[in-house]
Amino acid sequence: MSSPEVATATSPTEPTAVPATPAAAEVAPRKEKNRGLWSDAWYELRRKPLFVISAILITIFVLMAAFPQLFSSVDPTVQDLHKSLEKPDFGAWFKFGEQGQFGYNVLGQDIYARVIYGARASIVVGVFAVLGNMLLGGFFGIVSGYLGGWTDTLLARFGDIFLGLPFVLGALVILSTFASVQSDPSAFRITSLVILTFIVLGWPSFARIMRASVLSTKQLDYVHAAQALGARPGRIVFRHVLPNAMAPMVVVGTITLGAYIGAEATLSFLGVGLRPPVVSWGIMIGESRNFMEPAPYIMAFPAAFLVVAVLSFVMLGDAVRDALDPKLR
Repeated sequence: MSSPEVATATSPTEPTAVPATPAAAEVAPRKEKNRGLWSDAWYELRRKPLFVISAILITIFVLMAAFPQLFSSVDPTVQDLHKSLEKPDFGAWFKFGEQGQFGYNVLGQDIYARVIYGARASIVVGVFAVLGNMLLGGFFGIVSGYLGGWTDTLLARFGDIFLGLPFVLGALVILSTFASVQSDPSAFRITSLVILTFIVLGWPSFARIMRASVLSTKQLDYVHAAQALGARPGRIVFRHVLPNAMAPMVVVGTITLGAYIGAEATLSFLGVGLRPPVVSWGIMIGESRNFMEPAPYIMAFPAAFLVVAVLSFVMLGDAVRDALDPKLR
């Protein structure tokens, strides 16, 4: 008669469950969701303090440009000579809706309101100039890089004509010719002219960047496979080449946006860029140069906003560059 121990013994032929150990769990491969270039870049960007800080600052500037009434209820063009060159009222800084936080200029205009409304012109010029350069330069870069041959040579020499002209000098010549200081152009006309000037002088740089990116992308295996399957050139460009060649353009466009904001301020300071009735940081800095000793705050506040805005876009461009280039990680 068998004992209970023998009766309940496990047969050697039956499989025995092995408990999972921490070591075994580490050996087992983890299943991660596959991410593309842009989703992987977004995953990396969210972890970078540089991107978070710059994104917050840029969001504030965009809100200032789109909805200045949220920050100030004062008309920036209203003049009150009784308040000419009044100093900043630091007690009003923490009172929303109060006037005189940053003082008043020589015409008695509220500097705080003008700084808030000045963000619109500066950011509009930068954004539309970059978008125009990306569209025009990207088009010529794609055509030049994908077709090659005499088309590439012709477009490259045509772009060199504009690259040979210094940016600031070229802008001075164009703006002084089509919008002289003696004339009184409307706000829309002078703003559009500044944007078109930046596009005319800046598109060759974007075209070169897109051309180099297209040349490297069209040599990849999936592009050759699409060509072997008989796909049309337009489909290959828009479905395979362009999405993978846009990363350098996005990086350069983000950094250039900050540079264009600074260029607009420089031209406005020299008197050939934006001008009244437009309100911009460059105009405010130019108007304050004769009052540096009695009222330095007239220049200090718009200059501070200008520096922070340019620095924010440069930091954003650096963060995007690091996220889109795996070699830099």
